[in-house]
Amino acid sequence: MNSYVTGTMIKRLREERKLTQEQLAHKMNVSAKTISKWETGRGYPDISIIEQLAAHLGVSIIELFAGENVSNTNRSFNMLRTKFYVCPICGNVIYSTGEAVISCCGIVLPASEPEPADEEHHIVIEQIEDDYYVTVSHEMTKTHYISFIAAFKDNGCEIVKLYPEGNAHARFKISRTRYLYFYCNQHGLFKMKVNPMNK
Repeated sequence: MNSYVTGTMIKRLREERKLTQEQLAHKMNVSAKTISKWETGRGYPDISIIEQLAAHLGVSIIELFAGENVSNTNRSFNMLRTKFYVCPICGNVIYSTGEAVISCCGIVLPASEPEPADEEHHIVIEQIEDDYYVTVSHEMTKTHYISFIAAFKDNGCEIVKLYPEGNAHARFKISRTRYLYFYCNQHGLFKMKVNPMNK
């Protein structure tokens, strides 16, 4: 992630919108020379005009800071495109059903890449009436713990937030559940497909 707006990003977005430096300068009420300085890295736009710059370049402020703009081609929900974002500072859990730029506590969060559940991060599923009772066999200390368990369904996602020194378990409705995800604060995101026989 870039710490501030890059000249490369400004130039690319300006050219994509078919604006000359002079045209963008006129919109921003600055000189063309100022735009040139921004694009060549010899200067930065002041923080007070970032919102205006982002608007004229057709992106969000977060995208401008992240150095990449996001364009979703999927116009409907697809659980296979869902991504989890976990803030390392406050532990906030956010999920999106497509490409997104997510920011929390002043930083842009990368999407977590799920790994298959393993021996150290094992999930146990019990069927209790119409529910899955899910337990993750994992220590729950202040420094090493499971921070959430999520049930992915074909029509959405349900997240149960967990806390250090608590219990690593959750209960979800069986209906439409396809995958279970859980997040270890030290080792990242894990995923397991629900056995179709348990539907």
